[in-house]
Amino acid sequence: MDFSFSEEETLFRENLREFLQKELRPIITRIDKEGIPHEFVKKASSLGIWAMTVSQEVGGQGAGFLMSTIASEEIARADFSMATAVLFLLESGWGYVLDKYGSKNLREEVLPKVTSGDWFLGVASTEPSGGSDVAGIRTVATKRDSAFVLNGQKIYISGVLEAERWGGGHLTLAKTDPGAGHRGISMFYVPTSTKGIEVSKIENMGRMGISTGIMRYANVEISQNNLVGQLNKGFYYAMDGFNHARVLVAGACIGAAEAILETGIEYIKQREVFSTKLKDYEAISFEAAELRTRLEMAKLLNYKAAWMMDRNPDSQETAMLAAMSKLTAPQVAFDISKAVMMWMGAYGYSKDALIEMGFRGIVSYLVGAEGAMNVMKLIIAKRLFQD
Repeated sequence: MDFSFSEEETLFRENLREFLQKELRPIITRIDKEGIPHEFVKKASSLGIWAMTVSQEVGGQGAGFLMSTIASEEIARADFSMATAVLFLLESGWGYVLDKYGSKNLREEVLPKVTSGDWFLGVASTEPSGGSDVAGIRTVATKRDSAFVLNGQKIYISGVLEAERWGGGHLTLAKTDPGAGHRGISMFYVPTSTKGIEVSKIENMGRMGISTGIMRYANVEISQNNLVGQLNKGFYYAMDGFNHARVLVAGACIGAAEAILETGIEYIKQREVFSTKLKDYEAISFEAAELRTRLEMAKLLNYKAAWMMDRNPDSQETAMLAAMSKLTAPQVAFDISKAVMMWMGAYGYSKDALIEMGFRGIVSYLVGAEGAMNVMKLIIAKRLFQD
């Protein structure tokens, strides 16, 4: 058993951290107010870290998920509002899905634009009738000659404005055989510029740098060439995508938590109350020790899940480890951000400390995004008690 990173992985982390501390950390307040600058995305893509899981033949790096998890960690460590990390994991996770299942023509049309940072790529699965119940979607795609016509609505979809402004679209789930349950769902690449799509923004509590919104489809005509993979297999492609995305989500939560905890530890080492440094109060130092231990546990679990993704991505054990990572990392990150804010008192509650930015962003992964906490428990329990 070897817990060390390869020389390539270590060098990648060091170089990426240096780049992000120079190019991303100084603008995180601007990102939280105005959104992620497209010029940053273009600059990051020039280094090969945008949609890095995509194969080299269509512009990606063909990177594994352990390397991508390192990148997710470092991006969230620099921008712990989570906005840039969300954008990164969308491109990497769903770029992977389109690359794996899409036709040659569709891959060549879309993915080079995504890996270059020109276009946005996301996923549109959640609907007003049920967030985690992907099998219960109501959006319908009806075959008409050489096209499909989409009607329905998606909600809480990331990147709706980025796709509208930059170009690109979403891997969209729709029922093509409404009577067949999850076996009648297909996946389509749907450009946001397509006639009949209406986009509106939802104001979230956190992750302000990337838009969240509603997408309405009114007789939206999509070429049959935009079908991803086989007809009625979209549910399975989406589950594969969610499994991989969960590893990157956990990595982002860990990176944000690590940056916030380091900030908090530096603060309690310096701050004095009643002529005693905060670090010398056991109530605080013991809490810091416990949080650092839990963070290390979450990190090791996530690395194992990423390692398994690169070796046996389709196994039930890998899916369970991804769910375990998604269950653990957001909770640890939330507890760390809350504790650090409390160590800092009124200063921690202010925007000057920046910690509240991370607190708001991390909450999104407690309430949902790539699966709510109880859905992760359901996945784990199903694996534990299967016959």
